[in-house]
Amino acid sequence: MSLFLSMAGFALAASISPGPVNLVALSSGARYGLRASMRHVSGATVGFTLLLLLIGLGLYELLSHWPWLRTAIQWAGVGFLLFMAYKLAADDGRLNTDNPGEGPSFLHGAAMQWLNPKAWLASLAGMGAYVAHGEALRVWQFSAVYFVICYVSIACWAYAGTFLRHYLNEARWVRWFNRLMAALLAGSALYLLEV
Repeated sequence: MSLFLSMAGFALAASISPGPVNLVALSSGARYGLRASMRHVSGATVGFTLLLLLIGLGLYELLSHWPWLRTAIQWAGVGFLLFMAYKLAADDGRLNTDNPGEGPSFLHGAAMQWLNPKAWLASLAGMGAYVAHGEALRVWQFSAVYFVICYVSIACWAYAGTFLRHYLNEARWVRWFNRLMAALLAGSALYLLEV
């Protein structure tokens, strides 16, 4: 049982900490509300769990033979995160509470994880720590634990955004909030470039 608690602790620390996916969940919660943001939460959770599972089942070995592919994934991820930061910063800040829009999609959330250097680092570190010998059962167990904790963690960020929504009732405050989120997103993308 203590192994599962340790897995859960690792998953919680990696999932709840600020990062690009969580910042988008926070911003989406503030902009579109919780219900619309849950597509992003679900997609990000499924995308990350699939990445974790595939790394545990041997994807990392494949990437170790093609280091250029790892580098390409890292640069594509940073480019995508910077694009997301630009879109947030350019947003006009108008909230339409009658029809708030759809928010980020399921596929957007899943793709964001595959392009997120933090997700790759967490997957590699987690599988290295808990499934060093590549036991398939342990890979599936760790992925299942991570799925639950990742979903709840990202959902907490979206919920926190819905709480902030009550304070963002003017377009100028939304613009400031979006620009702050854009700066944090860009900063995290650039930081992940150095890791």
